[in-house]
Amino acid sequence: MKDIHEVLRRKQAKYAQLGKQIEMLQQAAEKLREVAPLLAEMEEDDGAVLAEVDEPANAMSAKAGASASNPGAKGARAPRWP
Repeated sequence: MKDIHEVLRRKQAKYAQLGKQIEMLQQAAEKLREVAPLLAEMEEDDGAVLAEVDEPANAMSAKAGASASNPGAKGARAPRWP
């Protein structure tokens, strides 16, 4: 049979460790509450920037699709990459 004092000591150590983890998680939650609005603003800004970047890319892909559908067209060569 296990020594009751050893079992109690282990349980107390585990309890203390869980208490520390809970405290750290609470601190992290507080910091996240402060930063969350800033992150939301950044995501909105990133979405606007990505939409602006996608528009020229969509126009280029439309031109490339038109060139591919008409291979006899003048200047319908594939772009050369360095």
